[in-house]
Order: sequence, then C-alpha cells, then structure tokens
Amino acid sequence: MKTITAFVCILLLAACAGQKEEPAPKPVVEVKVARAEFADVQLSVQAPATLHPREQASIASKITAPIRTLFVKKGDAVSAGQVLARLENRDLVAQRVEALDRARAEAAATEAALAQARKNLDRRQKLFDEGAIPSRELLASQTEYAQAKANYDVAHKYLDLLLSAGQRAETTGGEKASTAFLNAQLEFTEIRSPFAGVVTEQFMYPGDMAKPESPIFTVMDLSVAVARAQVPDAEIAGVARGQACAFESADSPGSRSSGRVSVVNQAVDPARRTVEVWCEIANPRRALRAGVFGTLTLLTGSAPKSVVVPKEAVQFVEGTTKGTVWVAGADKHVTRREVETGGLFKGSVRILRGLKAGETVVIEGGYGLPDGTEVRWTEEKKP
Repeated sequence: MKTITAFVCILLLAACAGQKEEPAPKPVVEVKVARAEFADVQLSVQAPATLHPREQASIASKITAPIRTLFVKKGDAVSAGQVLARLENRDLVAQRVEALDRARAEAAATEAALAQARKNLDRRQKLFDEGAIPSRELLASQTEYAQAKANYDVAHKYLDLLLSAGQRAETTGGEKASTAFLNAQLEFTEIRSPFAGVVTEQFMYPGDMAKPESPIFTVMDLSVAVARAQVPDAEIAGVARGQACAFESADSPGSRSSGRVSVVNQAVDPARRTVEVWCEIANPRRALRAGVFGTLTLLTGSAPKSVVVPKEAVQFVEGTTKGTVWVAGADKHVTRREVETGGLFKGSVRILRGLKAGETVVIEGGYGLPDGTEVRWTEEKKP
C-alpha cells in the first residue's frame, strides 16, 4: 500500500513540473493624445524683460547751498524746464543788486561824458572850419569823443549783462567775467527738470544742503515705456529694429502691450551669451510702470504649413530647443522620439524635425513610458 501511495505522489509531482506558467498580461495605460497638424505659424522669440522709462535723470544742484523751497514732491508730473526747487540765494541777489547800482551809476556818468565830448567836438569842428584853430586841436577833440564813446559802450554792455541773468560775457575783462559768474550762480540756484516726466524719487527737503554729488530728485519720462530683454544669441538672427513686439507683465497674465523694437545691441554678453534688445511701447496713460518684470515676445516672421503639436506633448531639454515626444502608432503602442522645436505659438509647439503631420502624440500620461507600451484613449485634442 505504501508503495502505491508513493508512486501516485511521484506521478502528481511530474505532472505539476511539466506545466508552464502563463505570463501576466501587460497593463494598458490610459492617455490623452493629439494629432500633429499643419498650421501657418507666426514666428517669435520670447525672453524675460523688465520695463524702464524712455528717459531718466538724477537731478542734483551744480553748486553747494541750502535748499530754500521745494515746488514738487514725489509722484508729481513736471514739464520740461519747470523749476523743481530753489536754493538759498539771498547773498547772491544782494551782490547782484549792489553790482547793478554801480553799473547804473557808471552808465549815467559815461552818458554825461559822451554828451559833453560831443558838444566839444561840434564846437571845435565849427572853429576849425572857420580857420580859428589848428587841426591838432580838432584831432584832440575827436580822440576825446572816441574815448568817451568807448567808455559809454562798455558801461552799457556791462549793465545789460547784469540785467540779463544767466547771460555769458563774451569779453575777458575781469569785472565782466565776475558778473557772468554771479549770474550763472544765480541761475544755478533754480533746479529745473530737463524733460517732461514724473518725479519718482525725492531725496532731500528744505534746509538740507544741496551738493553736486547728491541728487535731490529722480525724474522719469514714462510716456514711452522701454522693455529691455536679454535674448539668447542663438535666437537673435531673426530680430531687427522696427519689428513688432509685445510685453506681458508677470503681474497681469494675458494683458499684452504692443510696441516696436528700437535697439538690437551689436555686442554679445560674453558671460550670458545674450544680446540686449529694447522694445518701445507707447504709454500715454502711464499704465506701465518702471521696474515691472514680464515676458517680451518679438515677432520675427511667419512660417506657413508648419507641423505643430500642443505644447504638453513635448518634454523639453532645459535651455535648448530639443525635446522628446511619445508617438502612438496605429497598433496603439508608443515610441519615444527626439524632436527639434522652433518656438511656441498660441499654446502649440512648432516641430522642425522628428515628427510628421498626421502622427499621433501623447499629451498626458506618457512621461517615462517604455517603448512598446500599449495605450488607449477616447478622444484627441486639437493643437
């Protein structure tokens, strides 16, 4: 009996050993897909950018003097040539008044001397014509008159110079040079805006000592905002002055301000391998503010019948235009494929190499799938 039982066990073990295990079925992955299509693409280059004013000036005094009055404050709009501040100038004004009094007295004296010299010359001319005096006496009167006329001209020009604050003397006379300097000093006590704009910074107040090296105000002209961007040198070839551009603030996604490229630098930054580009944007309502960060889009041309896919389909290699897509074949198995891209366009990516129109790509659920993975989907997304 024991022999029979052992024999049966041996037969059962042999039967079990002869059976093969059935392989577990591979899972089917649920994905979303889209079809690569032809489209007319607006070519563009994008780069981070910061807004700057068209003009900016740190306004300081040309002389050292206490600030007497401020006529504007931070945030005020100013016009070109407007007086922003006045420095203490009472000593200079007093010196100028004293100089004016002296000049008026000198002018009056030379005028009287000229009148007397004219009378003497007329009288001696008459006597000479009658033969009553020799020619040397007439010549002496003519010389006296010429000297009186010269003194008169000098005195009145000096007076005119004093009366015209800021006028520069054209002669090298010490007194006139001193007067011109005095007028210039008086002019420098009025701090003026060099252009129309807005006061964006105020560093001093009445009573502070104004100095040439210390700004009192910062004035910016924001009637035109300038978006400055650093564009990679590999993408700069299609960028040129006069092209259309648009700035989108990071604080207001979807809100774009259009302008024109005004500067394309001719030098490449050796450290960053970028080229600086400026885009001027009309800003009549001052809605754009200096210092705002965002994205600058430079419209460089068009490419009809380009192959495009949704941007979600491409896994980019950081810092390059290369990427990877997962292509779903007719048998619904995916293949990983390298592609070369040509920029973004309205949520789509332009494909330069590696993919044909009509092929199906995975846009969700495909990242990291091995080649040959079976997938399924229920609908396709349009690029």
